[in-house]
Amino acid sequence: MSAQAEQILAALVRDVPYIQFLGIEFCWQEAGVLASLPFQPMLIGNPAVPALHGGVTAAFLEVTALISLTYASLLPEIAAGRFDLQDAAPVLPKTINFGVDYLRSGQAKPAFARASVNRIGRRYASVQVEAWQEDATRPFALGSGRFLMAGAAA
Repeated sequence: MSAQAEQILAALVRDVPYIQFLGIEFCWQEAGVLASLPFQPMLIGNPAVPALHGGVTAAFLEVTALISLTYASLLPEIAAGRFDLQDAAPVLPKTINFGVDYLRSGQAKPAFARASVNRIGRRYASVQVEAWQEDATRPFALGSGRFLMAGAAA
């Protein structure tokens, strides 16, 4: 499943330029989708600390939530063998609202994030995500969002 999961994740992000701009990468692990944000000097918001820009942190959390949610929503199709990578990339859900709790400054280091999908309905989904740097037990930011699922009427 790992090679197929990696191909599916690549298909989900290939048409999102902002993901490539930030350099966010995704991989599949047994615990779920793991996002990584390699450090780049352009991501610094406060050079005096130096700390990751809050907008970069928020975007990293939201993108992680969106990609993890889309992947989770495709799992039944994948398990049934009905998901075809040759088809156009799936449409990502739309953000209804997304909140971020900044627990501490993100440092000038690589960051990681993992989302937990609380609920996927036909119309709406709820996702929580946490980001950390060196220690997964010490997140520097938490995110929580609600999303309109692709295909649901607005």
